[in-house]
Amino acid sequence: QVQLVESGGGLVQAGGSLRLSCAASRRTASSYAMAWFRQAPGKEREFVAAISRSGGSTYYTDSVKGRFTISRGNAKNTCSLQMNSLKPEDTAVYYCAADPATVNDYEGGYAYWGQGTQVTVSS
Repeated sequence: QVQLVESGGGLVQAGGSLRLSCAASRRTASSYAMAWFRQAPGKEREFVAAISRSGGSTYYTDSVKGRFTISRGNAKNTCSLQMNSLKPEDTAVYYCAADPATVNDYEGGYAYWGQGTQVTVSS
């Protein structure tokens, strides 16, 4: 089984920045499509950003475009989410997801999930 571990969450003031990281426990030559989802209290989990297996294509939900950047590390089993100009409405648990197939923007399209990391943005 592939295990995903997120890190980098924390408390930040509105307008500040955080960088989230995700790493897979199994390192292989093959790459995975990777994505970030988030879930706020009382709300359903929502898509945030995704990156293709090659790293050549990225996708973002409208609410984070221009503020968040998803990228792959030199090792293709790693992924980061740089979050700038954070807003209180960005507060949520952020989850890393991965799949051996193509990128997509729905939960069912990803086979592997991390445990989540808390991001809290104060006003």
